Amino acid sequence: MPEIDISLLFIPLLFTVAFLYASVGHGGASGYLALMALFSFQPYTMRPSALILNIFVSLIAFYQYWKGGHFKPRLFFPFIITSIPASFLGAYISMDAMVYKKILGILLIFPILRLLGAFGKEHDKQTDVNLPLALLAGAIIGLFSGMIGIGGGIILSPIILLMHWGNMKETAAVSALFIAVNSVSGLIGLYINGLTITPDIYLWIAIAIAGGTAGSYLARTRFNNRILKTLLAVVLLMASIKLMLT
Repeated sequence: MPEIDISLLFIPLLFTVAFLYASVGHGGASGYLALMALFSFQPYTMRPSALILNIFVSLIAFYQYWKGGHFKPRLFFPFIITSIPASFLGAYISMDAMVYKKILGILLIFPILRLLGAFGKEHDKQTDVNLPLALLAGAIIGLFSGMIGIGGGIILSPIILLMHWGNMKETAAVSALFIAVNSVSGLIGLYINGLTITPDIYLWIAIAIAGGTAGSYLARTRFNNRILKTLLAVVLLMASIKLMLT
C-alpha cells in the first residue's frame, strides 16, 4: 500500500474510529483491525498494534466515565477474574492467517450492530449480576480477545445491557476498564510468544489518543453523531466482507 494512501486515508479514519469507540466506552480494537484489514496489513502486526492502541483509548474513556461516577466495581470484577488468564492464553495461541481473518470478519458484526443502535437500549429495571454466568462470559470473551487482538468490550457491552445488569454509562465504564486490562494481558501473551510492532505505532498512538480524548469527553454531553456512526458502520461492514471472502 503506497505511503500516500496511508497518510490521506488511514490516519483520519483511525482518528474517527478512536473518537466514536471512546464515546461508547470502547477502545476501538475491532475498528483498528478493520482498518488494517482494508489496508492489507499482515495479521502478525495487526494484533499487537490494535491491543496497544486499545490500552490508551480505553483508559482515556474509563477515566471520563469514572470521573462521572459511573464505574461499578461489583459489575466489573466477576468478568475480569476469568478473562485475564483467558486473554493471556488466547494471545499465546498461534493462528493460521486465513482462520484469523474469518473469525475477525464475524466478530466485526458486533460493533456494526452497536453503531447502528441494535444494542445499547437502557431498561428501567436492573438485576444483580449472575456470578456463574459472568465468570463463564469473562472466560469466553477473554479467550477470543487474546486470539483476535481485541479487548472484548464489543461482546461484553451487549451482554450487560441485555441481561439488565447496568445502564449505558455503567456498562461503558466497566467495558472500558475491562478492555484495558484484557489488552494488557493479551499483549503480554503476544510478547512471550514473539510479536512484531510496526514503526508507525507511535504516530498511531498519538492519533488514537487525540480521537479517544475528544470522543470520551463529548460522550459526557449530549453528543450523538448518527452520520459518523453510520459511515463507520459501513467501513466495518466492508472490512468484514473482505475478511470473510479472502
